[in-house]
This record gives sequence, C-alpha cells and structure tokens, in this order.
Amino acid sequence: MKKSKIYTRSGDKGETSLVSGTRTRKSDLRIAMYGEVDELNSRIGWALSLLRTSSDYQRVIERLERVQSSLFDLGSNLACEEVKRTEWKLPQVTAQNVSDLEIDIDEMDSVLEPLKNFILPGGHQRSAAIHLCRTCTRSVERKMVDFKLETGEELPESGLEFINRLSDYFFVLARWLNKTEGVVETPWKPN
Repeated sequence: MKKSKIYTRSGDKGETSLVSGTRTRKSDLRIAMYGEVDELNSRIGWALSLLRTSSDYQRVIERLERVQSSLFDLGSNLACEEVKRTEWKLPQVTAQNVSDLEIDIDEMDSVLEPLKNFILPGGHQRSAAIHLCRTCTRSVERKMVDFKLETGEELPESGLEFINRLSDYFFVLARWLNKTEGVVETPWKPN
C-alpha cells in the first residue's frame, strides 16, 4: 500500500519546518503563535457553519471568509523568519484589511445600544460562537506580543493592528447578532 501524502513522518521527533525550510521545535514560540492563528481560523469556520443556516447573514459570512484568508496570510508570515519574508513573497495583511473591519464595526455599532455595564459572553448560539472567536483572537494577540518581546523579531506589518481590530469586530458582531436574533444581553452583576 502506498503512503498518503498527508503525513510525512518528518515531525515525529518533535520538530517541524518553517516556510523557509528551517527546522525548529514544535514547542517553539513561533509555532505556538501561528498555531493560535490556526485555532482562531477553525473557530471562525465553526461560527460560519452556524451563520450559514440562515440566509440573513450573507454579508457577515463574506466578511468572515475574507478574515479567514487574511489569517492564512498572517499565519504564513508568522511561520517565516522576518529576514526571509520578502524572499518568499508572502501575501500580506494590509491597512485596508484593518479599515474594512472598522467600517463594519461602525456600521453594526450604530444600531446597538451603548453599553452601561460589562456583558456576559453568550446569548444566541451564533453570538456565543463569535465570542469564542473574540477570546481566541485575544490569545493570538498575546502570543504575538510575547513573541516580539522574547525574540526581538518584528511582526508582519499591520498584523498586530489587524488582530486587535478583529477582536473588536468580534465583540460588536456578537452583540449585533444577539440584537438581530432578539436576544437580550446579560449584564455582569458583581457578586
């Protein structure tokens, strides 16, 4: 029987290759960082599966699909050493990607009641899925900042800004979805 091309066995001893071909430990900060991006992308995929059950969310679905592509762009850059990114001509997250999120945030936020309290994550299932995306995005952001501080390596241009704005987008989207679904948000009540 012929071996599948899915597994290479090259990582069986705890190492993997970066985009450039450089071998590194699977426990390396860089691997953890772009692994978080992959996890975020998967969470978005799950949220999309919930959104696709309604025809009301086509614009949101299209935005999230573009976000997923942008996360692949970002992940490919994070999986390559800074000095080799230009050589590999990797696709980039741009200021336009950030601006697109801001436009959507402003539009959704304009129909929401201003917050007077913190709210608990949850509500409608679609909203709860987006809150998971938001918290995962914050985890990506922490990993990126930690990586930069620990290694001194510059992050891809607009990468951190995109991730920061993306978490804001998910927060507003979760609120907007609850409003659209007629679900009242639960305010935080300190014990």
